[in-house]
Amino acid sequence: MEWRDTAICLGSRPHGESAVILDVFTPNQGRHSGMVRGGAGRKMGPILQPGAQLDVVWKARLDDHLGSFTVEPVRSRMAQALAHRVALHGVSAVTETLRVVLAERDPHPRLYRATEGLLDLLDQPDLWPLGYLRWEMLLLEVLGFGLDLDRCVTSGSTEDLVYISPKSGRAVSRVAAGDWADRLLPMVPCLRGADGENADVAAALDVTGYFLAKNGTVEGKLPEARARFLAVLRSSGGV
Repeated sequence: MEWRDTAICLGSRPHGESAVILDVFTPNQGRHSGMVRGGAGRKMGPILQPGAQLDVVWKARLDDHLGSFTVEPVRSRMAQALAHRVALHGVSAVTETLRVVLAERDPHPRLYRATEGLLDLLDQPDLWPLGYLRWEMLLLEVLGFGLDLDRCVTSGSTEDLVYISPKSGRAVSRVAAGDWADRLLPMVPCLRGADGENADVAAALDVTGYFLAKNGTVEGKLPEARARFLAVLRSSGGV
C-alpha cells in the first residue's frame, strides 16, 4: 500500500530510540498516522513541528497497518507562530483540536483547505481570532453538528435572536426563551458574522467549544491547548 499527499503536521510522539509516530492532516486521506524513522533526530526534528506544511509518502504492507512516512518539508510556519502569542497558541489550538475530534483516515477536503488557509493567516494577528472562530464553526458543520443561527427554532422569527439552544444548536429569540433563558447559551454577535474584539471571539468560542466537547469528543473534553488560546484572547488584546 502506498499514497502521496500534501499534509499539515499535527504533532508527533516518540517511538523507540530515534523514531516518532507522526500525526498529519491531509486533504485526501484525512487525519493519518505513521512512523518516521529518525524523526527525533537533529535533521527531522525541526521539520516535524505542528502547523508545518509537508509532502508525505505513506507506505505499509497492508492498509490497516501503521505504516511509515517519508517526509519532505514544504514550508515551516514556525517564524509566524513565534511572532505573537495569538499565533503561537493558535497553532497549538488548531492542531490539538483536530487530533482530538477527527477520526483517523476519514477525509475532509473542505476542512483541510480551510485549515491550510487559516494557518497561512498567522502573520495577521488582527484577522486571526475571527478566522479561527469561522474555522471552528466549519469544523462543527463538517462533523455534522453545525449551528443554525438564522431563525428561532420555536417561532421561526428572525428578529431579536439572543440565545442558542444547547440541545439543538439553533437560535432562540428573546420572546421564545421566556423563563428558559437562563438555561440557554448566549448568541454572541460574531457567531452570526459580526466583527468583534478578542474577548468577544473568546466568548463565541465558549459556545462552539460547548458543542465540540459535547458532540466531537469521546470524553467530552477539549485539549488544554485550546483553553490556553482562549485565555490569551481574553488577556489584554491577546497580542
